[in-house]
This record gives sequence, C-alpha cells and structure tokens, in this order.
Amino acid sequence: MLTSTEYVRVLPSGFLRTESVHMQIQTIKRVGLKTILLVTLLALNLSHASEPVFEPKAQLVVDKVYAIVGPLGQRSVANAGLNANYGFVVTEQGVILIDSGASAYSAAMLEKAIAQVTPQPVRWVLNTGSQDHRWLGNEYFARKGAQVHALAATVQTQKAAAEQQVAGMTRFVSDQMKGTLPRQADVVHPSTGVSLKLGGVQIQWIDTSAHYPGDSMIHLPQTSVTFTGDLVYVDRLLGVLSQSNVRRAHQAFERLRALSPAHIVPGHGRVTNMTKAQKETGDYYLFLIANIGAAARNLDPMTETLDKFASPAQFKHLQNFEELHRGNMNRVFVDIEANP
Repeated sequence: MLTSTEYVRVLPSGFLRTESVHMQIQTIKRVGLKTILLVTLLALNLSHASEPVFEPKAQLVVDKVYAIVGPLGQRSVANAGLNANYGFVVTEQGVILIDSGASAYSAAMLEKAIAQVTPQPVRWVLNTGSQDHRWLGNEYFARKGAQVHALAATVQTQKAAAEQQVAGMTRFVSDQMKGTLPRQADVVHPSTGVSLKLGGVQIQWIDTSAHYPGDSMIHLPQTSVTFTGDLVYVDRLLGVLSQSNVRRAHQAFERLRALSPAHIVPGHGRVTNMTKAQKETGDYYLFLIANIGAAARNLDPMTETLDKFASPAQFKHLQNFEELHRGNMNRVFVDIEANP
C-alpha cells in the first residue's frame, strides 16, 4: 500500500509509478517544464502528421436510422474532434440527430453527411453525454432552428465542464474551434428515465452515468437500435477516467442486455451487436470489478495487483490497450478502495 508521502502517477505509456513528492519535484527541476512541453507537442505533431483527413459518412443501420462512425484515435485537426460515433433518424418532420459534434466546424461536417441522405433539416438534437465532442456543436444546430434535448444530469456536467472543454478542444483542433459557443439543451428531461416521441419515433432515454456523470443511452424500440453513448466501446479499449464509475457502467450494461437491441451504435467503434458489445465492453467491466475491485476491498497491494492483471488475453487485441489498461485498473482500484 502507498504511504502518506507517496502518490500514484500514470504515465502516457500506461505504466504506473509511485514516487515520493520530493523525488517528483527534483525530476521536474532536472528535466525542465519547457522540455517536457516541447517533447509532448512534438509527439502530438508527429502522430497526426500522416493521419488521413476524416470525412463523416452516413451508414444505414436499419430503416431510416443511420450511424456516423468516427475514427478510434485521439482528437485532431484531421478528424476535427469527431473521434466518436454519431447517429440520426430521418422522419417526415425532420431529422433527429444524436450528438452534435465537437465544434461549430465539425457540426457543419455532420450536417453535410446528413444532407447526402436527406434534404430534411436537423430539427432535434439529443445529447447522450457531456464529453466535448458530444455537445459542443449544439449552438450551430440551434441557430438553424433545431431544438436541443438532454437529461438534467447531462446538462449539469456540461455546465461545469464547458470552459475547460472548449480550451482543451482548442489545443487539439486549433482554429476549427472559432465560432463555437457552448450551449446546453433547450429541453431538459429528468434523469430518472424518459419516454418521448419525436417525429413519430418512440424514444427511450436511459441514464448510465458511466464514462461521465449524466451520460445516457438512447433506445429506439420500433427499430431495435440503441445508441449507447460512451457506455459501449468496440474495436478499442474503453477508457476509465477519474470521473467514470465502473460499477454504474456495469449496471447500465445489464440494462442494455435487458433491452436486447438487434443493433448497437456504440460510443466508439463499428456498429455492432450484443455479442460483440458483451465481449469487448461488458466483460471488461466485469473483469475490472471482479479482479481489481476485489483486490482493493481486500486491501491488497496496488502495484502487485496491477502487475498480476496487466495482460488479460481476452482484451489485448483491442486498440489502445497498451496505453489505457493499466491506468484503467489504477483508477478502479483507487475508487473502490475509497468507496468499497
């Protein structure tokens, strides 16, 4: 266990170290903050130098329900911050858009992709969450007459994070953030569960609070499609952040299983089904709770626990595994140790 003079540091590579505060201060002095910044910026520039420019394209899921699948990598100028999945439903009264993009610039890109399918305007925007690329395009569509909807807990998190998210996204996409104004929902729904109809489409809206507080999933019972937001990741490893809640995520995933949708549009990765969602997300939540959570409750040494479960074969094939897995375990251990 860590002593009171130690803290946990998760490096970008995914390795965890415990160092005394004194040692860390000496390291910073020796290397120099300017050098660290320059190396970080150089690495980012090199990683994005050969990245292809992302052009959003609509993919038919089923009967007037479409997905726009974003790339799996980090936010960048090349992808305009659209490194997530979006969706829309075409109705006779207009388009229902699920998540609005990372900026006014990227919102226009989503609008262009929709226009390749239908001349109908975006009439409703539904935010599944409060992470930057899920809602910073709200104002673009609102200016064009769209009505923006979100759950109350989502709006609360958006308001708290708005300033920081705009600044953070600007660092990734630079001038593409010009003209972007954070705007929360015009219509705020209770977070206890919502059933509504828009353009003749029945919608079940369910709080998950998994990746971020106030995250949600949207189920369309008429077509058996669920847009999971950041509850489900496929093709890449999900990320556990300091504000994530793996136990709530597991509970929400069980709710998803009960819905038993024929089609799943995950938060990240290709359109999929319950079998793959279970294998690459549901099982990972269970792995973290059953192994890392149990060790934390048992007051086992953290470093030994993370070493023991560092290479689960069933998840190593997922993109971002090396970068994220150890940090995920670290945060789950700390959370469950503090809140058993």
